[in-house]
Amino acid sequence: MNKKGRSRLTITLRKDLLPYLDQTIDGTKIRNRSHAIEYILGQSLGPKIRKAVILAGGKGIQMRPLTYEIPKAMIPVHGKPILQHILESLRAYGITDITIFYGHLGKLIQDYFGDGSKHGVKISYVKEKEQAGTGGSIRQLKNQFTDAFILIYGDILANLNYIDFIEFHQSHNGIASVALSSLEDPSKFGVVGLHGSKIVSFREKPDKNPTLSRLVSSGTYILEPEIVNYIPKNGYVSLEKDVFPALAEKGKLFGYPFEGQWFDVSTPETYERVIKEWKGNKPS
Repeated sequence: MNKKGRSRLTITLRKDLLPYLDQTIDGTKIRNRSHAIEYILGQSLGPKIRKAVILAGGKGIQMRPLTYEIPKAMIPVHGKPILQHILESLRAYGITDITIFYGHLGKLIQDYFGDGSKHGVKISYVKEKEQAGTGGSIRQLKNQFTDAFILIYGDILANLNYIDFIEFHQSHNGIASVALSSLEDPSKFGVVGLHGSKIVSFREKPDKNPTLSRLVSSGTYILEPEIVNYIPKNGYVSLEKDVFPALAEKGKLFGYPFEGQWFDVSTPETYERVIKEWKGNKPS
């Protein structure tokens, strides 16, 4: 077994299967026949991630006056709350065990979704502690996860293939993987420097600079339970400011670029674009 946790095998395949195998090779996500076989086996037989945590406790100050009456995650897009779009996307990929962190007007979320059965998922709720930060929220769950889980912000709309994202994460043996999108102006988000698949730098909302990478965090992560070892036991902790830069320095943070639609619905301007442009969840 080599240092990446792989074993060398010799296999024999029927010749008529080779054209189908080769069709999966795109030179980037799947590089060669060996990688194609690993990818297919990983999707069919590999460990599955079934749990997701959604952070829906923000006050949504920039979205006032809407958020005086409803949580930001409950803002409607095409007749359903943002949070419902997120749940439907997760469910489409078999991710059905959901923990929702709530805060501001959180009872409205609980009243709408209940235990999740009407939406094909199982939901548990956790009240977000004030002044704990995103890292502090994960710290609250430190005894609840023995396997990797997905973390999503409750104001994110994305067409993301979670099966591919999970396979990417499991093939890199990191502590965390970040789904990455690309923007002309990345300065309002977490900007990453990428070397291959490894994130070598992570800067949250840096000053505008023409040399900045255009790759940004999409607010969707896969985290191993060991992430808690990198979160201080007390105080406010931001994953993006305090944890991810440290993981990048240790070579434990990886980036998964994807090309689907992505919106951070945090300003009226973005919300207007979402109403006009969002095409809905499209599992592939």
